[in-house]
Amino acid sequence: MAISNHRLLAFDGEHVTFQWKDYAHDDRRRTMTLSTMEFLRRFVQHILPRGFVRIRQSGFLANTCRAARVALARTLLAPPATAASSTDATPNTEAATGLTWACPRCGAAMTIGPILSALHLAAVTLGFDTS
Repeated sequence: MAISNHRLLAFDGEHVTFQWKDYAHDDRRRTMTLSTMEFLRRFVQHILPRGFVRIRQSGFLANTCRAARVALARTLLAPPATAASSTDATPNTEAATGLTWACPRCGAAMTIGPILSALHLAAVTLGFDTS
């Protein structure tokens, strides 16, 4: 819910006064008065369209574990320490075989697989249901 009734303090027909939590200053409770149209504009920004689902309450972005899980994701996604530090796009020594190059961004090995034609792909059963 974007705002609950206990946070609404006053409404005089033209202005809405409500309470909010200032996270930047020790979670202090503050009040704000806005015109009715500005309040409604801000309120409507928190309403999801039909069919959309809020995802912040579950998964790795849930409040209870967000900091730890994001730190773990960054650690797991970091380039390996043993990766080559070369950032040029020239192939490495294994490229003589035409199969492996160093990634220009992280230095990890890039392997190119076989180039398959439509006939080869049609002959391989990939297990996809196309119905």
